[in-house]
Amino acid sequence: ENQLTESGGGSVQAGGSLRLSCTASGSTFDDSDMGWYRQAPGNECELVSTIRADGTTDYADSVKGRFTISQDNAKKTMYLQMNSLKPEDAADYYCAAVSPRLRIDLVCYWGQGTQVTVSS
Repeated sequence: ENQLTESGGGSVQAGGSLRLSCTASGSTFDDSDMGWYRQAPGNECELVSTIRADGTTDYADSVKGRFTISQDNAKKTMYLQMNSLKPEDAADYYCAAVSPRLRIDLVCYWGQGTQVTVSS
């Protein structure tokens, strides 16, 4: 079973940057569409960014132009570079596969996550 571990969260001031990492314990991401999700208190779990198996990427409108998703298959690690952070970006961030068969709410429910705090 391939387990994913998120890291890199922390506390920053608005305008600051963080880089999140997601490391796979087993196989690489080669043939999977992968994504970063987040959930803030009182909010639903949302898909923030996707990187497909072919390398193409997508972003939620709220983070477009500020966040960059990437992956290093040799290191079995996926990244989310977050720049120009805003207080509304504060949330627990999770990595998981992206699939129409996957319930998004369960990603945030079962994942370990890494916490991002942004102060104004």
